[in-house]
Amino acid sequence: MARRGRKLMGEINVVPYIDVMLVLLIIFMLTAPMMSQGIKVDLPKAGAESLKPSDQPPLILSVDKAGRFYLSVSSRPEDPLDGDTVMQRVSAVLRRAPETTVLVKADAAVAYGKVVQGMVLLQRAGAQQVGFVTDPATAARANRK
Repeated sequence: MARRGRKLMGEINVVPYIDVMLVLLIIFMLTAPMMSQGIKVDLPKAGAESLKPSDQPPLILSVDKAGRFYLSVSSRPEDPLDGDTVMQRVSAVLRRAPETTVLVKADAAVAYGKVVQGMVLLQRAGAQQVGFVTDPATAARANRK
């Protein structure tokens, strides 16, 4: 008895894959704004080289326009901290992992003295080297001129 009528299809049904892709796209679009670290600051422009990526996330001391300090390792990184609390938390992190990269992320409008005060706090807490976070967007154009 010969079977007739139905032929095997050699095509892949991609509709379920498209559905999954769209769901993932929506999830990433909703979670991406929440992934930003720390406080919103207007970074100064500079043409410095970027640091090499590390396995451990960096410790970031942010200084906003008003001169308030924020730490990326706080339980609530959006809450300002006083100098003593900054020193205690930074020294605890550096005791646990001394190779942690320490960065200062200061607003371009903040007074230079406030940035220096933050760096002194980091030094007293045990940071040997401190880097600065800058905005490279216009720095590339400035280097070409």
